[in-house]
Parts: sequence; structure tokens; C-alpha cells
Amino acid sequence: MKDEVKAFKIGKYSFHPSSFILFLRVSALGETSTSIARGRQRNAAARAPQMFPQWVLEIMRPAVHSLFRLLWRIDYRGTENIPLKGSVIIAANHQSYIDPFWIGVIIKRPMRFLAWSESFDWPVIGKLMELFGAWPLEIERSDPTAIRRSLQYLRDGGAVVIFPEGGRCLPDGELMRFKNGAVRMALEANVPILPVTIRGGHRVWPKGYRFPRLAKVEVIYHPLHYITPRAGEDTRSFARRESDRLAEIIGKAVKSDKKAVTGDK
Repeated sequence: MKDEVKAFKIGKYSFHPSSFILFLRVSALGETSTSIARGRQRNAAARAPQMFPQWVLEIMRPAVHSLFRLLWRIDYRGTENIPLKGSVIIAANHQSYIDPFWIGVIIKRPMRFLAWSESFDWPVIGKLMELFGAWPLEIERSDPTAIRRSLQYLRDGGAVVIFPEGGRCLPDGELMRFKNGAVRMALEANVPILPVTIRGGHRVWPKGYRFPRLAKVEVIYHPLHYITPRAGEDTRSFARRESDRLAEIIGKAVKSDKKAVTGDK
């Protein structure tokens, strides 16, 4: 029969060796979890995309614009509403994976846009998004790294493109309900929002299609939208109200496009 392992005392407290071993195991597990978390944070930081220098983008801009006009007869309206300097959030409906390029090709200033983190792993499209200034965003959960990076860029006078739907629109082009992130960010950074409507993009790249098609595309830049909380209004109610208002501004042009295509009055 094995000898029984006795407890030992430190001052007035008694400890059993098995308890001490359990403590070491729990401590090691905690250290492992912390290491994993820190490793993930380092990976996220390391994933910050390396984009083209701005001068390269300016050289490419005319050729890309001409290509868009050739392929999709793209037309731009309301370009006088685009601020060429100063902090601004550009909020648009999301109809295809080409949306950021359609929006940004005529905006002659540095800008960044938030894109679904998993799309950065896609061949060609993922790399192009990096090179043209996309930042990865975890849309399934809170992503403080992406939000913090965007807020700092806005405070430095930059322009950030956000798609408040969080994913592509419905198959007929109708908007999904807007999430509150764009409004909350505008409130936090104290910046205006430039609403943008994309029309026809859902016909260029419908859900379920592997490659884009040829179809007419129109991009509309609406007047700047300034958000102001009402007296005594809590942040959640304010964000929901302003997000619905933003969806109304952007979605009105989408509905008129749908009526033009279907012939409805």
C-alpha cells in the first residue's frame, strides 16, 4: 500500500500537494489561453493590408474608369457632393463585390473601405481589395481592431467607406436592414456621412454567379448627411433612427431604379 501524501502548512493555512498541482495546471491553461489570444491579436495586426501608394492609384484611375465605362456603361450622378478633403464616412448599399471600386474610382483622395475579413482569402478579388485600400472587418462579431483603425483614420481627416447592410443586398436589389455601425462611428468621430446609392450592381453580379456580367450601372452621391442626437435620446435609439434614415435616403433611388426596370408606376 502506497504511503499517503500528507498536507503541509504555511502559517495557519494547510495545503495538500494535489491542490498545488491543480493550481499549476489551471495557471498553465490560463497562460496558454492568453498566449493564443495574444497570437491572434498579432496575426490581426500583421494582416493590415499593404496597399498601392496613392500616386500609383492616381495613375491607374483614368484607365480603370474607362474600363468601367466600357464594361458597364457606368454613370455617376451627384459628384459635386463628394468632399475632396476633411473627414467623412461614405455609406453605400452593397450590390456586388465590385462596389468599392465603382464608388472610389472617381473620388480623387486617399480613402479606405471596410470589407468582410473572409473575402481577403479569395483569389484575385482578395488581393485587389488589399492593394486598393481595404481593411478586414469581422462582420459576425464585434471587431475593435477594425473600428479603432477606422476611427483614427477619420480623426486624421480621412475618408472611410462602409456598407451598413453587412452583406450583399437581396436578389432583386432591395436593401437589407442597415446595421448601426456607420452611424455609431460617425457619432464617435463627429464626422458627416456621404450616402451613396449603387443601382444595377445586383444585375452585374447576382448571388450564385461566379463571375460578373455586363449590365448598366449607376452610382449616385447624395448630399452630406449630418447626424445629431435629440435631447435626452439614448445612443441605441439614436443609432437605430439614423440608420433607418440613412437606409431611406439610399434606398429611395434603388426603388426608383426597380420601377424603371419593371415598368411599375
